[in-house]
Amino acid sequence: MEPGRPDDETIRTALALACRAPSVHNTQPWRWRIGDRSVHLYADDSRRLPATDPEGRDLLLSCGAALHHLRVALAALGWRSVVHRLPNPADPDHLAAVEFTRHDPTADRVALAGAIPRRRTDRRRFSSWGVPSSVLLLLEDRAAAEGAVAREATGSRERYELATAIGTAAAIQDADPAYRFETRTWSGTHADFDGVPAANAPSGLPQHGDVQLREFPGGELLDQRAGDWEDDGAALLVLGTSSDDRLSVLRAGEATSAVLLEATVAGLATTPISQPLEVAETRERVRSGVLDGALHPHIVLRVGWAPFNADEIPATPRRPLRDVIDGWEGA
Repeated sequence: MEPGRPDDETIRTALALACRAPSVHNTQPWRWRIGDRSVHLYADDSRRLPATDPEGRDLLLSCGAALHHLRVALAALGWRSVVHRLPNPADPDHLAAVEFTRHDPTADRVALAGAIPRRRTDRRRFSSWGVPSSVLLLLEDRAAAEGAVAREATGSRERYELATAIGTAAAIQDADPAYRFETRTWSGTHADFDGVPAANAPSGLPQHGDVQLREFPGGELLDQRAGDWEDDGAALLVLGTSSDDRLSVLRAGEATSAVLLEATVAGLATTPISQPLEVAETRERVRSGVLDGALHPHIVLRVGWAPFNADEIPATPRRPLRDVIDGWEGA
């Protein structure tokens, strides 16, 4: 162990938790390199989805979520992260260099780290119970601490604009044979170390009130709720930033992780929704119709209460550490 650096087992544990971060279609598009006094995060462009994510926005968001997961894990293990984002202009895939300083873990960081293995993407209908305003304010604060704004789509106009953008984006993408092939490739019963397994994807098109979720072919997940009469009480949070450069998208990914983990600590179920932001036309509609043109949207987070009788969602698979860490014998 080098002075001022966690030992190998601590780094291995932190990276294993970082790799539990959510990613588009569970592609896990990141790579890590271990230095003498730092850990480096790289984008793995070979795992970008060209039909779903032509601009690489989802990939960058996914890597930002993994970076925040790493920070949370290290904090719970007694190390504060000093992060240098986009440190090498000559290498755009080099997203962050993370250095370390010792610190005493706080209870909230330990709780957040404990939420990492429990967080799930739940695409089922939620219960009719609303999310308390105090919890929504806490989630907004967590996003703000990461440089993003979390705005709830509350009014009928905002909900209509967001729901319409989601449906329009789905129609545009579904009309593209390359998109349909790509979605089939990353979903279904074949999923091993990545992709969306059949057990995590709803059977048929998930439509919960005015919100349509992305359909993954071969889904086997069934809704378990009190009755068809019950409305879905999910809140929809749109995460945005004042700028739309690569740094802003990366920070929005960190904010996504912060909100999802805090929601998990609170006992809430969550669903990241990226589809309306993957199409330029609908991304602009969300920006103007939901964020009043003041912010650039990056992700929609569906937050609510799972029904009491709902089974636990199984964990999605993750790639072995040896496949995502470059040249480190300890992996």
